[in-house]
Amino acid sequence: MTRLTRAELEAARDRLVPDVVADGLRVLFCGINPGLTTAATGHHFARPGNRFWPVLHLSGFTPRLLEPAEQDQLPALGLGITNVVARATARADELTAEEYREGGRLLTAKVERLRPRWLAVVGITAYRTAFGERAAAVGPQDRRIGGTRIWVLPNPSGLNAHWTVRTMADAYAELRLAAEESGGAERRR
Repeated sequence: MTRLTRAELEAARDRLVPDVVADGLRVLFCGINPGLTTAATGHHFARPGNRFWPVLHLSGFTPRLLEPAEQDQLPALGLGITNVVARATARADELTAEEYREGGRLLTAKVERLRPRWLAVVGITAYRTAFGERAAAVGPQDRRIGGTRIWVLPNPSGLNAHWTVRTMADAYAELRLAAEESGGAERRR
């Protein structure tokens, strides 16, 4: 990937990035909001140092390590990507609580329309704020959106030093196993 200049990154501020989605996905991953590198390239989780793509592979969701530019391959694997807040910023702390809450409302409508088996929100604070679930922890949630189950995963940002690539991959693999189990139960019906 070509290194972006500061001017190119700043020009991407507030830009919207199209979702990578399809109806009936196994898992719809939901980031907090696009960073400036993502907005400048149009590829989700594109900032160098973001661990989403390596973690997705190590957890068994993808057969090989995909680059952000290969994101369009995800729907064929039953996976997709969206965000709680669509607006691109340099840091998530630039978002307001109201933006998160409105993002939660818009995300709920999107999930009702697309009907993925699982919604995986990557970031506990984003989930808590968007859905008003102050006590939520990483893992499966009691809340559902229609028939869609919700799972909260650790944020793969390189700034999230509490989680290593390996511990994140383990957490993502738990969701992968649950998604495989729920898919098998649906197929048996």
